[in-house]
Amino acid sequence: MIRIPLRPLATILKARKTGKNPDDIERANIRQRHEDMQDESRMRAEGRLLVLGMLFFLGFLSISARMAFLAASEPSEPKVHSFGGAIHAQRADIVDRQGRILATNMETTALYAHPQELIDPKNAVKQLVRIFPDLDEQRLLRDFSGPRKFVWVKKKVSPEQKQAVYDIGDPGLLLGPREMRLYPNGRLAAHVLGGARFGREGVHAAEVLGVAGVEFTFDEYLRDVVNYDVPLQLSLDLSVQAEMEQLLAGGMRVMNAKGAAAVLMDVHTGEVIALASLPDFDPNHRPVGSGKNPDNPLFNRAVQGVYELGSTFKIFAVAQAMELGLVNPDTVLDIRGPIRFGRFRIRDSHYLGKELSVSDIIVKSSNIGTARIAQMIGVDRQQQFLRDFGVFEKTSLEMVEASGGKPLLPPKWTELSTMTISYGHGLSATPLHLAAGYAALANGGYQVTPTLIRKEHPTQGLRIVSENVAKASVAMLRKVVTEGTAKRYGDVPGYAVAGKTGTSEKQKKNGPGYDKDRVLASFASVFPAHDPQYVLVVTMDEAVETVGLKPRRTASLTAVPVAAEIIGRVAPLLGMRPHFEPQVLTKVELTAN
Repeated sequence: MIRIPLRPLATILKARKTGKNPDDIERANIRQRHEDMQDESRMRAEGRLLVLGMLFFLGFLSISARMAFLAASEPSEPKVHSFGGAIHAQRADIVDRQGRILATNMETTALYAHPQELIDPKNAVKQLVRIFPDLDEQRLLRDFSGPRKFVWVKKKVSPEQKQAVYDIGDPGLLLGPREMRLYPNGRLAAHVLGGARFGREGVHAAEVLGVAGVEFTFDEYLRDVVNYDVPLQLSLDLSVQAEMEQLLAGGMRVMNAKGAAAVLMDVHTGEVIALASLPDFDPNHRPVGSGKNPDNPLFNRAVQGVYELGSTFKIFAVAQAMELGLVNPDTVLDIRGPIRFGRFRIRDSHYLGKELSVSDIIVKSSNIGTARIAQMIGVDRQQQFLRDFGVFEKTSLEMVEASGGKPLLPPKWTELSTMTISYGHGLSATPLHLAAGYAALANGGYQVTPTLIRKEHPTQGLRIVSENVAKASVAMLRKVVTEGTAKRYGDVPGYAVAGKTGTSEKQKKNGPGYDKDRVLASFASVFPAHDPQYVLVVTMDEAVETVGLKPRRTASLTAVPVAAEIIGRVAPLLGMRPHFEPQVLTKVELTAN
């Protein structure tokens, strides 16, 4: 800053020449300097006041805008999970192989309350309990009378209930729109679909999340906004699923079973056309509990249930022996027994003679004969063969429950294990594993990967056995139905059925050993036998047939009739035309008219 002298020399000299007093010049300069300093201070203060005023103005403007926004919106009680972006409520549909709806979204209403705005909390509670009998009256009254500013009353309200709430006329009761997951077919395919629940919630929207089944497995796909108009298409056939569930439930009641399961699979693609587990549940009102408990309706017996599947495994041992060239269907083996192995004895359920052909070992279901074949195969080769069939690992079915269905293998695989596993004891697997194994024999010997997603074309897996061995195996299974353990109820006119029965005792609840009065009855079938297209596995848990003089628990009298009834009813729904084998006419006399 340049300061001007109070007594400039040039000005002083000029004043002296004119006779003026130089002191007047100094006093004038002092006065001017004071005035300039005052002007500068005033301008600086005015600038500061202007900036401060602008800041106050902007602050009040922001507060006013926020107050206006809050006044125009409906307040809700703060929740940590409510933050983090907008709630995406929509979810893609799930449809069957024909495009029919299995799961969709439906608009509904949520009921909440602002207790501080309630005119008469006691009357409001009384009226709400009348509309919603499941509400806890005392708890609701505490919530309405306490310090809370927001209370959820009901997450889903029907149109009739909505109108009844309006009729109460209390301004503290408010309704907000939201979408919910709807399963229009009720219990149908419940274990496959699984169910959904609300995730993040607001008064105008709620996030829908899958909790089990395909809803959980494909949750990310179903919630993706890109797929809202692209439904998830499953391999299930709604009509076949409904028929199979109805017949399985009827068979479960008639056979006094505590549970049942059935799997219907395309032998070429691995597509699961129908999958049922009983008892079941309604996914619209999914019960609370763990799906890992075998006695819980949420437990999926077809996918999670790991059982010793008994004599249904015998065909695998025979198929492997034929593939190795050790036997053929006509090879005769000594079946005299019992086979002694240390303190263990391997016996047949009843006397079957001294020797049987390999084909008859399957037809008559000889444990001793199958064990002899397993001895020829050996431990290592049996393990590799069963591993190729997929019974060493859990299935890759697109359901979260499939992860719990890992087979139980013997801790030490001995020669005795090889013999007992050959007839279905000592190794536990799921009905789905069994269906995949039979599908591999039925399709000509190729490994099958079960899937719940519709496929346009089959994908050929690893070849396990040759085509000739696969055909010979199916031919033996056909004889089981026409001549063997399933001959009484197993065949279905027009749809030649091939299959194998299995009756395995369950382990005792307390202590080691098996309980002969608690069995799992199974029937693994293929149809039609002359051109296999589908495999059906039916299991009945602790079934007992009580029509005769004494209770009977064998699969031939429990699981087989149910499976045959299912095949007879679903085959036409699958578009299969009946095929009748030509009959040889005898004692026919021609008469002239």
